[in-house]
Amino acid sequence: MAKAQPLQDGMPDAWAVEWGEDRHGLFMSFAVGEVVQKLRWIPPGRFMMGSSESEAGRYKNEGPQHEVRLTEGFWLGETPCTQALWQAVMGENPSHFVGPDLPVERVSWKDCQEFFNRLNQRVPELQARLPSEAEWEYACRGGTTTATWVGDLTLGNDNRAPELEKIAWYYANSGRTTHPVRTKAVNPWGLYDILGNVWEWCQDWVGPYDGVVKSNPIGPAVGSNRVLRGGARNGYARDVRAACRFVFEPGTRDSRVGFRVARGQKPGT
Repeated sequence: MAKAQPLQDGMPDAWAVEWGEDRHGLFMSFAVGEVVQKLRWIPPGRFMMGSSESEAGRYKNEGPQHEVRLTEGFWLGETPCTQALWQAVMGENPSHFVGPDLPVERVSWKDCQEFFNRLNQRVPELQARLPSEAEWEYACRGGTTTATWVGDLTLGNDNRAPELEKIAWYYANSGRTTHPVRTKAVNPWGLYDILGNVWEWCQDWVGPYDGVVKSNPIGPAVGSNRVLRGGARNGYARDVRAACRFVFEPGTRDSRVGFRVARGQKPGT
């Protein structure tokens, strides 16, 4: 195992089975049985959340664009949760498209909470959770300001965008099925499939933006729908952008929907 300095004191967390640093930054991994999940360090910083009125494919609920400040870094799964990891924790596989390296899908927001309860019992001190909506978008952007980390989208009438071919599974290239993780290009902070393949649950209730600068936002205190991000295997190109917001009731199970493990800075604390 390659040593690095993932924490300020230079020591890995007790739950880490491997750790190191590469061209994308710091990483640590946890294990459940034989299944290993790598987490990427997302540094603190600030960014403009949402989309500008001129962004191609924009939906109205992506504005007004506003500054968000994340005062603490956090860890985020290098990939969406795979079926192998879900099965190792939960003992079953609810997915429509079956394969250990495929993202798990047909899991509700409520199912994810039970997954984290069990995972945190299996891996003490991990304190895994869903990312907040702001954390997700910040990580997806990877320090960039365009619709995707490779640039804005060139949208035609065929619901395609050439910029997505190398980075995301979506309507135009997926064959309407999910695909093994890590088969598209990685973003600047080492995250695979953060766009496309499956929509990813966030912790937040959905709410409107108000244009005010926010620090560590966690969304409304109550609501009826939870936020999803990232687009999916059958999503049109305009849905596969960093700012795009989608919602479902928290009990919804859908073959387009999965999630990604986060830990570290805890929203609301």
